[in-house]
Amino acid sequence: MTARGWVRMAALAAGLALPPTLAAQYDACRPGAASNEAKTLAIFSVPLAFSQSAPPGGGHAGDRAGGGSAGLTLGLEAASVPSVDPATATPTICRPGKGPENTDLLPALARPRLGLALPLGLALEASWIPPVRVNGVKANLIGLALSRSVGHPDGLVAAVRAHATFGSIRAPVTCDRDATGDPSSECFHGEVSDDRLAPNIMGVEASVGWSMAGGRLRPYLGSGYSRLQPRFQVSFTNQFGALDTTRVEVNLDRAVFFGGAAWQLSDHLAITGEIYAVPADAATGRLVIRRTLGS
Repeated sequence: MTARGWVRMAALAAGLALPPTLAAQYDACRPGAASNEAKTLAIFSVPLAFSQSAPPGGGHAGDRAGGGSAGLTLGLEAASVPSVDPATATPTICRPGKGPENTDLLPALARPRLGLALPLGLALEASWIPPVRVNGVKANLIGLALSRSVGHPDGLVAAVRAHATFGSIRAPVTCDRDATGDPSSECFHGEVSDDRLAPNIMGVEASVGWSMAGGRLRPYLGSGYSRLQPRFQVSFTNQFGALDTTRVEVNLDRAVFFGGAAWQLSDHLAITGEIYAVPADAATGRLVIRRTLGS
């Protein structure tokens, strides 16, 4: 027998020696972009993307689109979560024959935002959703972004921005409580699943904004590109005690478009409404209120 043959036999023996629960951890399903799994994960990514949600050069304290003092803003974002229709939520590749996944867990998500404006039109942004479970969903998500604005704050301002969203969300997507009591479901008499989604979103955006109503209203439009690398990990124990840890891995490229307007309520308080759309997947509405700290 050749050396390659011995290697193959050793690998097979090692795989057979592993307990089923450990062997399952090495199973990965990589469905294509046209699969229901990919479509569902892409829809999930729309509200999770750390979008601009502010006019260029107008969402951070002290930003003067090309110069000015540094400042800090605190914000709170609310974003609608698009629903996934039952046909799309039904797996086609990784778990064929299974009914629709439990996808519509929350109608919206809230995300705190922190912005730091720097000289030369630069701005840093960060966000963290702490791991607090709400309706079975526990997120631990971090958003980061760096932008550069040019133009005049009382006129036309353009910006480029790079952003990323990473971390995890845990939720009973595979088998919720209703499914564990359904005799026709493979979840019957099993444990409620605690599946894990890592969104892994990276993107770049360009936008342009302008001033109206004496500078109190600032509409803006933009577009960009996002690279999605969601990783979904099943965590379900069935009625026989077998643990399913199947991984679903998808890589997608998406064009995004967004637009909105910010209204300056006072010198230190502003509210922004934005529509963020991924034509291939879904759209979300965002509402952000920001408070400026310092000058």
